[in-house]
Amino acid sequence: MLKIGLIREGKTPPDNRVALTPAQCKWVQENKNISIVVQHSPTRCYSDTDYVRAGIEVKEDISGCDILFGIKEVPVDRLIAGKTYFFFSHTRKLQPYNQKLLRAIISKKITLIDYECLEHADGTRLIGFGFFAGVVGAHNGMMAYGNRTGKYFLNRVYKKRNFQELIHTYFGLKLPNVKVVVTGSGRVAHGILEIMNLMEIHEAEPDEFKTTSFSYPVYVHLKGADLYTNKLTGKYTRKEFHEHPENYQCLFRDYISETDILLNGIYWYEKVPRLFEMEDMKKDSFRIKTIADISDDRNGSVPCNLGDNTMEDPVYGVNKMTGERTAPYLEGSVDVMAVGNLPNELPRDASRYFGEQLTKYILDDLITGTSKIIEEATIVANGQLKEKYAYMKEYAGL
Repeated sequence: MLKIGLIREGKTPPDNRVALTPAQCKWVQENKNISIVVQHSPTRCYSDTDYVRAGIEVKEDISGCDILFGIKEVPVDRLIAGKTYFFFSHTRKLQPYNQKLLRAIISKKITLIDYECLEHADGTRLIGFGFFAGVVGAHNGMMAYGNRTGKYFLNRVYKKRNFQELIHTYFGLKLPNVKVVVTGSGRVAHGILEIMNLMEIHEAEPDEFKTTSFSYPVYVHLKGADLYTNKLTGKYTRKEFHEHPENYQCLFRDYISETDILLNGIYWYEKVPRLFEMEDMKKDSFRIKTIADISDDRNGSVPCNLGDNTMEDPVYGVNKMTGERTAPYLEGSVDVMAVGNLPNELPRDASRYFGEQLTKYILDDLITGTSKIIEEATIVANGQLKEKYAYMKEYAGL
């Protein structure tokens, strides 16, 4: 029988999400050839007692498990040699702050399967917290604009018990004639659009958005074909764009003078054109007051993302002329909402959503031991960097 362990999160600040809820663990044990052990944790959104009541073993030592599920990066000193781990390692883009982690995984002969690399054949992400990142990020972006202008007020998400309670806070909300751009086409964008609809912000077509002053709040949803064109042909092909983004230019500058709030859900990687450059912020035509960089790539598609703030204090300012980080809501600045663990504001909803995907798409393949999807998402196997990730050799110290 396969034995799975849910590890205690060790990253600071602590994350209280989990890969499987107590109810999901109970279902898995009753319906799959899998047993589950949960490591003690004082910070998890579901308590040890919740798991015990569901009939799940809770203890400190999880070294006897075959596979260990976490959420965020595992601290190097907590890695168990020779084990198989699932977690978001944040290494595939050669993030310097996790270089030590990947090298430790290799030296300890660990197998690392990264949730972020679990993909359908067309490259679409299979599993993740993106929807609730979009929900929380969109709320926080709209909240920041309200704080700047004083025209409305939104409560903090993490002070609500769940998503359902958050929805009730939008009753009677009256927004000004704000113009919002939503970017992206994945789970993050779907979460953003959920909030746009719940706040009764009307959708506008791209051409209409750029040329019309509305008497009510509107948003435009810009996906790949709306944002990028080939420099030579003027066309957009998804496959070509993802293989050769350097051949494309970004069209977002056409929207800068008509946008109050940018809610960014684009998955960014090197060579993808940025939405704008820091120099664009200095122009009188730069109308944007608030940016929620929900995908959260420092110096990525949103160049004024200067790094994360915290869940408790998610917004900072960026001086339009100097590019320096400031307090939020100052004259001459753009407010940036950038937080690395947005779904943690709705941890139970996000964990339940994540666990459903994990159960549906991954657990059966773990039992059979034959899965191309899992194989492709394995960055390191028994301490060996997989060929697909050979571009990481120098980063990995090989």
